[in-house]
Amino acid sequence: MSASQQNTPGRNVSAIVPARNEEDNLARVVRSLAGQPEVREIIVVDDQSTDGTPRVLETLGSQFPTLAAFRLDALPAGWVGKNYAVASGAARASGEWLLFTDADTDHAPGSLSEVLRRAKAAGADLISLSPGQEIRTWWEKAVIPRALVELARLFPFDKVSDPDSPVAAANGQYLLVRRAAYDHAGGHAAVSGEILEDVALAKRVKKSGGRILFLPGGPWVRTRMYSTFGAMWAGWTKNLYLLYGRSIRKILAGVAKLWLLDVAPIVLFFANLALALGGERRYEEIALGVTAAFCILMATLYGRRLVQLGFSRALAWYDVLGSALFGLLLLNSLRAYLWSGSIVWKGRRYPTGRAKEAMP
Repeated sequence: MSASQQNTPGRNVSAIVPARNEEDNLARVVRSLAGQPEVREIIVVDDQSTDGTPRVLETLGSQFPTLAAFRLDALPAGWVGKNYAVASGAARASGEWLLFTDADTDHAPGSLSEVLRRAKAAGADLISLSPGQEIRTWWEKAVIPRALVELARLFPFDKVSDPDSPVAAANGQYLLVRRAAYDHAGGHAAVSGEILEDVALAKRVKKSGGRILFLPGGPWVRTRMYSTFGAMWAGWTKNLYLLYGRSIRKILAGVAKLWLLDVAPIVLFFANLALALGGERRYEEIALGVTAAFCILMATLYGRRLVQLGFSRALAWYDVLGSALFGLLLLNSLRAYLWSGSIVWKGRRYPTGRAKEAMP
């Protein structure tokens, strides 16, 4: 990147993208970032990729002068791979604002300008978006909306954005932070071993006096979180135990709520339907009506929550399947952290010893 481009007024954002085996995604994210007038540099950190990521970056580098890419050859002890990659990118960044974003994101034209405007209007030091989701398969339609609805309960946007609330959160898929606030909070070096580094960083920023703005981000950035069922299963297994505060009680209560309120009623409905069609006693017909009404109520409430998060109300049809699978994911995350001793993500194994200090 030339000095004139770097010093252009208004170009005050350094975009930092960690990339580990992202050859299929990099072109889209780089193009969408290069189209944001506020971006002075796009720093892509190749985290020991074994696919065609280096080749793709070489091609993109000849097309976009703001792109600067470099490769990491080792992961220091005590670091999670993504954390070291973004920390390394931040060390080379020169912007007043740092935008940490994933390689599988797509940024709408003019989005960064609008997000910066909102951040400045709110006096925010860190603004994070929950991206709009591209969901294509039945398992994405079932699990992703249900997961985000549950997370919105755990981390309400208004409470995270309230400086008087202790609740803090961020989404590492889109995390824009003032450089001064980032450094004051210790940056990613302070959360080097945290698997849930985005929430950990947000907590440090808020605790150090910084203000957070957390918003649904569908109009500005989109992503497809997982392209295979296995990746989805591994990804949520990695995160859910931590998102639920390492609390066995919260996880088990969450599973019970999902299975009792969303799964059990539909099972009872079909059981009562079978009995009613079989000519059983009249109370089976009454039970059929009650369970049908309850199922309709729960689907309606779920549909409203989906719309609030930018999803189609029609995805409420996947509620029962999504609730069943999400409950299993919660239990699997609990198992992974408390009994397996480690989790695997992006080809690396991380010990979970600290997570065994579970809260009640």
